[in-house]
Amino acid sequence: MAKKEHYIIDGYNVIHAWPELDALAHGELAEARDRLIHVLSEYGAYQKYDVTIVFDALFTNEDVHDEKRGNHLEIVYTAEGETADSYIERLAYESVRAGREVHVVTSDGAEQSVILGVGAYRLPSRELRREVKRVKKQIRNEYISKPERAIGRNQVSDRIDSDVAARLDAMRKHKN
Repeated sequence: MAKKEHYIIDGYNVIHAWPELDALAHGELAEARDRLIHVLSEYGAYQKYDVTIVFDALFTNEDVHDEKRGNHLEIVYTAEGETADSYIERLAYESVRAGREVHVVTSDGAEQSVILGVGAYRLPSRELRREVKRVKKQIRNEYISKPERAIGRNQVSDRIDSDVAARLDAMRKHKN
């Protein structure tokens, strides 16, 4: 069985590359993060990709913090003194060496060069935005489109033989 594609996302890079998230981030960075996580969770689940979203925690004094959300989404906040870029490079290298197809989403030119050097694919942040929008439209068309048949009453008489229906009707009238 082929291993799932692994998408490693440079979280803050994507937030600042997507206009709707960038505008939100200037007042509510946590809300922009949550919205990105929600969008990529839905995208990854639909596409059957494993997704790791990495956020810098460079200016904190905490250890690396990660959380799993479901079987296919992981959110990582790097440790004190570690950049998202260095974490992403290491994770991409390890994943490629494990035989996975790895896609790193970032618009950082230097980061893209390093990623290509370890054998992963690069995907610019804005390109991911276009892909996510395409998939959202596809989901909407597949699952939220009009029902194929009209919804009406579901009556037993529509599914039984006319002789049986006549006998049942006679029994009903006889009881009254």
